[in-house]
Amino acid sequence: MVAPTTLLSLLGLATAVSAQTNTTRLRYMPFGDSITEIVCWRSKLWNKLQSTEWATVDFVGSGKTENNCRDTKYDRDNEGHSGFLAINIANQNQLVGWLQRNPADVITMHLGTNDIVQQNKAVTDIIAAFTKLVKQMRDSNPKMKIVVAQIIPLGLGNFNAKVQELNRAIPTWAAQQNTTQSPIWVVDQFTGFSGSSDNRDGVHPNDGGDNKMANIWYPAVVRALEAAKADKLALSGRQRSSQIEAERQ
Repeated sequence: MVAPTTLLSLLGLATAVSAQTNTTRLRYMPFGDSITEIVCWRSKLWNKLQSTEWATVDFVGSGKTENNCRDTKYDRDNEGHSGFLAINIANQNQLVGWLQRNPADVITMHLGTNDIVQQNKAVTDIIAAFTKLVKQMRDSNPKMKIVVAQIIPLGLGNFNAKVQELNRAIPTWAAQQNTTQSPIWVVDQFTGFSGSSDNRDGVHPNDGGDNKMANIWYPAVVRALEAAKADKLALSGRQRSSQIEAERQ
């Protein structure tokens, strides 16, 4: 016969293991403008994750828009907003509400295109908006894992000089904002991407461009998921130890 205290410990362990399974379900928010919303790189990224341990990651966000990706299986949830400026999202605290409704462990950000194309905003102002957005992410989740893109080139107008200026500023900014608890990874979506042949309309990626973007996002998203999982497992372990210790008293 199992002693009562041992039985309680076993039951507590089983409960803790179940809780650990629940708490390690990770939530990922693709965040940005139309280059996140009306595209198919999210579908391609989701499919790349399906053959890995990250197949159960929950994509989150208030939108489900895409670009006729012909994929009925993938998780379409995202926080892409066509036409939105990083500066306006930051100054109007829009991300705050989006994250309240859809909390995340990992977030990717591809922003700045509309700031440049629509209003020719200064790079310093865009970077300041990025700083506000990172603070809002961390206010939502102090351990948020953040992946920021150096944005893709355009195939129209004379905007790429400023796009490159922004992209050059991002690594230094990210290093300044980086923390152990909430790291920032920078991915280069510009290099190797053709604004003319990889975009369907000069702005949004075509199928080849979507493939390139998904392939660039993937390693950094996996690293971010690994870090987020480690946080949750550590928390579950502490909770399990506390529960077992309490049952022994």
